[in-house]
Amino acid sequence: MKRIAAFILLLPLLVVLPTQTAQAVVQRVQFLAGGNYLVVEFLDDDLVHFEMGTGSGPGTGSPLFTTTQIAKTNYSGPTSLTQSGGVLTTPGLKVDVNTTTLCATVYDTTRTPQLLLNTTCPRNLSQAWKGLSFTKSSMQNAYGLGEQFFMGGSADGDWVGRQRTPGGNYGNAMVYDTDNGPVGNTQIPVLFAVGANNANYGMFVDQVYKQQWDLTGDPWTMDTWGDQLRWYVMSGPDLPDLRKDYLELTGRPPVPPKKAFGLWMSEYGYDNWNEIDTTLASLRSNKFPTDGVMLDVNWFGGVTAGSDSTRMGTLEWDPVNFPNPATKLASLQNTNGVGVMTIEESYIGKNLPEHTSMASAGYLIRAGCSSCSPAYLTGNDWWGRGGMIDWTQPAASTYWHNTQRQPLVDAGVMGHWLDLGEPEMYDSNDWTAGLLAGKHAHADYHNLYNLEWARGIAKGYADNAVQQRPFMLARSGAGGMQRTGAAMWSGDIGSKLTALASQQNVQMQMSMSGIDYFGSDIGGFRREMLNSDLNELYTQWFANSAWFDVPIRPHTENLCNCAKTAPDSIGDVPSNLSNLRQRYELTPYYYSLAHKAYTTGDPLMPPLVYQYQNDPNVREMGHEKLIGKDLLVGVVAGANQRQRDVYLPAGTWFDYYTNTKTVSTGQTLTNVPLWRNGKFQLPAYARAGAIIPKMYVDDQTMNVQGKRADGSTRNELVARVYGNSTASSFTLAEDDGSTVGYQSGSKRTTDLTQQVSGSTATVGIAAASGTYTGAPSSRSNVVELVADTQASAVALNGTALTQYANKAAFDAATSGWYNAGGNLIVAKSASLAVSTAKTFTFTLGQAVVSKTFSCANGTTTSGQSVYVVGGAPQLGAWSVASAVKLAPTSYPTWTGTITNLPPSTTIEWKCIKRQEANYPATADQWGPDPNISFVTPATGSGGTTSGGF
Repeated sequence: MKRIAAFILLLPLLVVLPTQTAQAVVQRVQFLAGGNYLVVEFLDDDLVHFEMGTGSGPGTGSPLFTTTQIAKTNYSGPTSLTQSGGVLTTPGLKVDVNTTTLCATVYDTTRTPQLLLNTTCPRNLSQAWKGLSFTKSSMQNAYGLGEQFFMGGSADGDWVGRQRTPGGNYGNAMVYDTDNGPVGNTQIPVLFAVGANNANYGMFVDQVYKQQWDLTGDPWTMDTWGDQLRWYVMSGPDLPDLRKDYLELTGRPPVPPKKAFGLWMSEYGYDNWNEIDTTLASLRSNKFPTDGVMLDVNWFGGVTAGSDSTRMGTLEWDPVNFPNPATKLASLQNTNGVGVMTIEESYIGKNLPEHTSMASAGYLIRAGCSSCSPAYLTGNDWWGRGGMIDWTQPAASTYWHNTQRQPLVDAGVMGHWLDLGEPEMYDSNDWTAGLLAGKHAHADYHNLYNLEWARGIAKGYADNAVQQRPFMLARSGAGGMQRTGAAMWSGDIGSKLTALASQQNVQMQMSMSGIDYFGSDIGGFRREMLNSDLNELYTQWFANSAWFDVPIRPHTENLCNCAKTAPDSIGDVPSNLSNLRQRYELTPYYYSLAHKAYTTGDPLMPPLVYQYQNDPNVREMGHEKLIGKDLLVGVVAGANQRQRDVYLPAGTWFDYYTNTKTVSTGQTLTNVPLWRNGKFQLPAYARAGAIIPKMYVDDQTMNVQGKRADGSTRNELVARVYGNSTASSFTLAEDDGSTVGYQSGSKRTTDLTQQVSGSTATVGIAAASGTYTGAPSSRSNVVELVADTQASAVALNGTALTQYANKAAFDAATSGWYNAGGNLIVAKSASLAVSTAKTFTFTLGQAVVSKTFSCANGTTTSGQSVYVVGGAPQLGAWSVASAVKLAPTSYPTWTGTITNLPPSTTIEWKCIKRQEANYPATADQWGPDPNISFVTPATGSGGTTSGGF
């Protein structure tokens, strides 16, 4: 009673007095009306926090409550706050509170005129199931809200016109549908709304309980359980600013181990070390780089359905099938360059000694009361029967980490696979220590359970001063999950093309929910749902995942040991290898983006709307994505796909494979080929001015850290540069790839720059800043410049480099340059100190040359013709759809002359027979291997080059 009386005395000072101003401190104002309250808490100029409920409210003397989804609680407050009655104004926001209804209208005050964001009102505030209504206002599209699969098998779609329903009885769950199979449904309650002309805002609802969002009408609504409603509203100039604000609030993602960006083999499950060795030996034999293996429950073995004696919950190796783990883990790492991640669940078999010790300490979830025995879980008992760890107790997390998980880390385990963390099985009448004061029921923790699990692991690493980065793969989570070091995956997804397409829509929403590291069971976990060609499905899925997933992880149910999962044994193997090597080549780019995500909150793989929010063509587009801001990639998920259309936002773009330049006003390229030189590749385009750091990848490449089968070292700095008259830059970030040292400055950055002026292109590699253990003090530097023409000269720091006629001669030299075809010029330096700045200057200009192509023995059937196809854009860049038709000048010999070939360039090509009718359904007939090769002259005609069948 004393607290209420004191508050009433304060109320007039906060609400009733006329205009007042306060500065540089968090400001709170409380309003009372009709037995309800609203507290408005200004954290900075463009971030406001609300709490609403029944009764007299908490007052203004203390910060509003936040759940563990929130990372930052020490905001400094707005630079100024002006109050006039119910109108509260900062330099960024105005909140106009209706003192009768407690509806709050929020405006962005940085716009002229002020932009109305929304009006938020209480719904059913006195009821258990309560919520908010918020006007649609000028907003047209909305993104985020975590993980929920739409029916219909499409990569496209935002939230407007849809409902986001709770996944299960309490929220987070595995949800089955016929399109997608059993897939994850993770509640991350952040919404980004977008209108015309950069109208936008962000809204985060900081609640524990399940939520339902309805964006089908106006106003939009959000309903949930709980005694109070708490939410944040963010304003800003664009989506990048808003997403960064959200990640400042909930935490930015740490940089994963570098190996996380590579291929990790997985299945349910590998039975023993020998099966893993066989899998890796095959991958190595087929020249597939590989970085890790994930072990399902078989690694501890003895999982027995319906049994109290199941070994589920013991984090100890099966001594028969997985003996001598520390020795084996070291061997895998040292010999194969491969790390191991082990699965764990939160369930413990009743007869295990671990159950006894955890129960004795009070660390298991209880059966209904604080003094009750541990809950005994018997439903869906494929894993056995027993108890469940209470991750709401920090002491339980610490004890489990130190006694069970730390020994695995000490033995060499690289990561932790957190399965069933929704949680999937539970006692709905259980009791936990809880996350909310006085709240102990299942609903009071369900949606934060996996977040608390992951937070406990991150804390265990920090408390034990483990230098290895915490690396987790989780099936569920909540807001803030990204700051723990966990990647997420979409659950036991079905082996269906509809599921592959929907996965790409979910990735779009997860990116806008702050989750940068998200992936899937490549090829689908549930093979029994397959309703199309498995090889085609796997080939497409692997290609998509090679661009978008971290880690790249094939996985399926294979208890029968009858299902193929590895990319060297299923699908189109040459395509799989090509797509995987391309991902490995781009590791330095992805890894630099990961550092930027950690330091600034920029996403790794955002939807196009993130960078082009005023382009109406991309507002609902999930079938194209960006990698950083400089690469655009088109998704493919459908039967019999040979080509697809690609939309390019306004700007200048280069085909990633052919370097063909397109100046787009916001237009669609039609029939872009998906098969090039017999390999399936997703269409990809680089933005003019893009600078893409790469690594050298060939048959000897074993992993992303540069381990090579022949023991050699290839640590050159490689930069693919897309020339542009507007100067641009990119920062290459490097570290040791495995420890947390980068967080205290143990890393190296190198600024890369480019600009084209007239006939001169300049590429700069600045002196490196910083260092780390193992960092090279000197290295060769390679620039791959894509320009409008080939070059006539290249200089390094003012000294001319030697020109070579072809790649072989160039590769044999220490430094020099050559015209590589397709408007690509490649130059390199000898090994130079990283502390020295390098400037490559390219003199551009191209002569016109031609070549006559002849294909012998081209006997054809009715409706069939002979074409020439090759690596240069003028020869179709290995796309059959773009091949050049020859004439039967002396049948069965076919010939033709092609002009505008690049000068002094090595070109590879082949003859191909193509059926004109029914193309592309009929199989193409290619000339024999190897490819035919020739070097174009510096100018004029190059004579005839011959091939055949």
